[in-house]
Amino acid sequence: MLRTTLAIITAFLSWFILWIGTEALLSKIWPAWFGAHQAAFTAAIKTGGAFTADTTILLIQIVLGTVVSLVAGFLAALIARKNKRAPLVLGVLLLAVGVLKAVMSWPFVPVWYHVIFTALLLPMAVVGGRLKSAGPR
Repeated sequence: MLRTTLAIITAFLSWFILWIGTEALLSKIWPAWFGAHQAAFTAAIKTGGAFTADTTILLIQIVLGTVVSLVAGFLAALIARKNKRAPLVLGVLLLAVGVLKAVMSWPFVPVWYHVIFTALLLPMAVVGGRLKSAGPR
């Protein structure tokens, strides 16, 4: 039980570290495009100001969320070893945070983004866990 709990917590925190780290890297690589978009989004969330989402960046974030969720699910399964529920619990936690993020950012990005991004969190964490289960032991 303790190992499973630690697996879920570690994978959950790893998801955020990977997400934030990748967004920071992309902002450094493309400061005038990706970085400016993220800064404008953050400012809009804080002040309620105007913001126009870039569709390409939203698609990148969907892909990023998918990959990071797969990695986190794999990590949860790796640490939990025999407990196959760890990626599922991780996915539920990610889904809860995803819904919270959607509520906070609802007026700033299109509905299709909220639906796709949030809907992929749980199943990708589970698939990531299954990738570990399918690999060498």
